[in-house]
Amino acid sequence: MIRWFRRLPLRSRLALLTAAAVALAVAISALACWFVTRDQLVSALDDRLRDDVRRIDLGRLRDYDCTTGSQGSRDLRPGAANVQVVGEDGIPCVAPGSDRVRVTREDVDVARAPLFTDATHDGTTADGREVRVRTEHVQVTFPDGRTGDLTVSVSRPLAEVTRPLDTLALVLLTVAGGGVVLSATAGLWVARTGLKPVDRLTDAVEHVARTEDLAVRIPAEGEDEIARLSRSFNAMTAALASSRDRQQQLIADAGHELRTPLTSLRTNIELLARSEETGRALPPEDRRALLASVTAQMSELAALIGDLQELSRPDAAPGSGPVQVVAVHEVAEAALERARLRGAEVAFTAALDPWYVRAEPAALERALVNLLDNAVKFSPRGGTVEVALADGEFTVRDHGPGILEEELPHVFDRFWRSPSARSLPGSGLGLSIVARTVHSAGGEVALRPAPGGGTVARVRLPGSAAPF
Repeated sequence: MIRWFRRLPLRSRLALLTAAAVALAVAISALACWFVTRDQLVSALDDRLRDDVRRIDLGRLRDYDCTTGSQGSRDLRPGAANVQVVGEDGIPCVAPGSDRVRVTREDVDVARAPLFTDATHDGTTADGREVRVRTEHVQVTFPDGRTGDLTVSVSRPLAEVTRPLDTLALVLLTVAGGGVVLSATAGLWVARTGLKPVDRLTDAVEHVARTEDLAVRIPAEGEDEIARLSRSFNAMTAALASSRDRQQQLIADAGHELRTPLTSLRTNIELLARSEETGRALPPEDRRALLASVTAQMSELAALIGDLQELSRPDAAPGSGPVQVVAVHEVAEAALERARLRGAEVAFTAALDPWYVRAEPAALERALVNLLDNAVKFSPRGGTVEVALADGEFTVRDHGPGILEEELPHVFDRFWRSPSARSLPGSGLGLSIVARTVHSAGGEVALRPAPGGGTVARVRLPGSAAPF
């Protein structure tokens, strides 16, 4: 049953659940109504029997039939009650015009024991009809002036209760059935109406899966769960489209950047190969220059490929090492040593205070090296690069040509290079790697023109001056 239910469409399950819930609620309400009505009718019948007892005329006791024979059913006038007097021996004396009602143990107990002053119970007439019986003691004055107690049993047909109850049950059953049918219809309509946005979302997902068209958007109206789901889907497709655009742009930019060194490398290798094939040796100086150019272009290609590999990693994992507590001042010292080897014509000044952060050591060192290499690249021969680390802020200042204000928004873009730097070596990916690494560590990085000329790079990393 459960497996069959799970195989149904969602709208069918919603309709069935709605109908079942309404049916259960209607059934409980109908049962409660039926039982409450029954109790009220029985209570009203008992009250009428008490009134009947008080209105009994016992002055005609001589007319009561005290024979033990069976008495057939009589046609009572509307509203009349059966009356009989019950003796201690259990033999009833039936009033004229009344049906004989079978005497039960409750009636005999009331007749024999004064402690049982009354009893109310269901009973049957001699011919088997169901009645409601009220038996109690009644004080009587006999014709000779004596007084005494008699046990009187008054009864009325239970049909006064069962007939209205049967009619009520039929009405409740009809209303409940109609309510269930209407609820199932309404549930199906509500399910279809409510699931229309889901159908649109399903169509959109299938369209994206079939066509890879990420420009699809779903109208999102209101603040309900369906609207939130639609907005989330739109945000997801927008993010995927942006990611795909960045990927395509990265591939295009990488192809463009790789084309120049590959073309130059191919040209130089062809010159060397033609020299070997024709037997016409190149002058030693030209040969050395060609080999130096090939070596430099291969180094440039290796650096570019390394940068591309770094940027191809997921944003949540910019490096390959584990995140750990890193002494930034020690990483900066190591980066300075590497930068001094690459920029022998540039002087470095450093003031590094202790600072500890959570980051990937290798990725952080590479980011700092990229900042230092960038400063070396733009520093004039014999210039000075000033490096400082204080209160979690790492700064690198050069005294080069500086950077224009309109170029600042693009300095961390992939493959972006200012017009003044296009003749210099580099791939245009160094600052992108810096920004990626710093942001993954929860920090901030910015480049600004320095007072008096040059550029200052500021990196702020959250951490502590003491190990943690």
